[in-house]
Amino acid sequence: MKDDLDCDVLVLGAGPGGYSAAFRAADLGLKVVLVERYPTLGGVCLNVGCIPSKALLHVAAVMDEVSHFEALGITFAPPTIDLARLKAHKDKVIDRLTGGLAAMAKMRQVTVLQGRGEFVDPNQLNVERADGQTQSVKFKRAIIAAGSEAVKLPFLPKDDPRVVTSTGALELRQAPKRMLIIGGGIIGLEMGTVYSTLGARLDVVEMQDSLMQGADRDLVKVWQKMNAPRFDHILLKTKTVSAEATPEGIKVKFESADGTPAALPEQTYDLVLQAVGRVPNGKKIAADRAGVAVSDRGFINVDIQMRTNVPHIFAIGDVVGQPMLAHKAVHEAHVAAEVIAGELLGDAQLSQSAFNARVIPSVAYTDPEIAWVGLTEDDAKSRGIKVKKGLFPWSASGRAIANGRDEGFTKLLFDDSDEAHGHGRILGGGIVGTHAGDMIGEVALAIEMGADAVDIGKTIHPHPTLGESIGLAAEAFEGACTDLPPARK
Repeated sequence: MKDDLDCDVLVLGAGPGGYSAAFRAADLGLKVVLVERYPTLGGVCLNVGCIPSKALLHVAAVMDEVSHFEALGITFAPPTIDLARLKAHKDKVIDRLTGGLAAMAKMRQVTVLQGRGEFVDPNQLNVERADGQTQSVKFKRAIIAAGSEAVKLPFLPKDDPRVVTSTGALELRQAPKRMLIIGGGIIGLEMGTVYSTLGARLDVVEMQDSLMQGADRDLVKVWQKMNAPRFDHILLKTKTVSAEATPEGIKVKFESADGTPAALPEQTYDLVLQAVGRVPNGKKIAADRAGVAVSDRGFINVDIQMRTNVPHIFAIGDVVGQPMLAHKAVHEAHVAAEVIAGELLGDAQLSQSAFNARVIPSVAYTDPEIAWVGLTEDDAKSRGIKVKKGLFPWSASGRAIANGRDEGFTKLLFDDSDEAHGHGRILGGGIVGTHAGDMIGEVALAIEMGADAVDIGKTIHPHPTLGESIGLAAEAFEGACTDLPPARK
């Protein structure tokens, strides 16, 4: 057993939340130990999630864009796909970022331990290192950033390379002709986009009555219309009931959610992607030994300072609940680190830090992208909140037309309650179109700042850009948009 380590802050997990917590605590003058079970920092997001998937989605988007250029008088030869080189590109992106994190940890004098960590008691963690030895870490404060993992369906064949989660899909081991996506959420549809562009025909099966739950249907409708050619079948209100590995492929049977026969008979696929959600890792770290309460599903409850039921132990990221998004985890990480620093260093201002974000944006990095933040129209209707919409169609956007991508739109939702007196603040917004994810941050800022339509519409946006559609949507709400036909009286 290695000699014991002592630190001010122990951070368990080095994903976006974990490394951000460790680095922020170190920047504030604390002695930090960061424990990560994988060889590199960055967690699921950087190694087998957000970053590698976006590297591949960018390639797919360029390939799809080029395929449309013949109509513009520009002809390219059909692409030749070298999966090994494409995988090498994706791995190079990962290596560059993980290498950067390792360098920043060293600059901050953060001690990084590779291994699987489990609590021993409320002030000690044991790390089972890759070399087989155990390292004990004693801490004054701890931040649990253990993350989550993909759900694996029990009836699917195990240890068959033709059955994958998103992690396996990112390895690009094969170029399937037929691919089944189990789950119609963002992760599955993003990976389906990549494999479709590489030549696969897609089927998707979803238990709910629509794809991409959470986003408004008008946004998803634009995506679905553009992406219809990728799919042979979209099976809604349907479940996968069995799967068998055969030499020809994975033989799959379906059933309607109500138990009746499915619209599609038994099918055989070259690749099956299970993308039905993620489960938190709260039950895998012996948190009970530290007295930390973990729910039956593996989540850890925290207060607005990210503090668990044990006052000196904090938790952040996927393990504390939805939404399971890296950008949420980073902000939670800063709060936890600042509260701890405030308590240990006697800084009253830092110790009052709290996570009180009004909204957290979501993005589907499909093509076109879908991004939304705050209240959706579906939410407003179900909650009885009266809103008024400002919508700007990209068919009136000079930049979108010039790009040949005018299928999208930008919409903003404003408070239309009696108390708002016709000048309500912005409550939500959604964008569908290219670069939607890059633009949704302005809508999030507007909500956080309590902006109204005049604030947004009177803000001068550069022209011609896609981003100006946000200002124009606010003008449309006001009935003052000169880029659209006059509002009906």
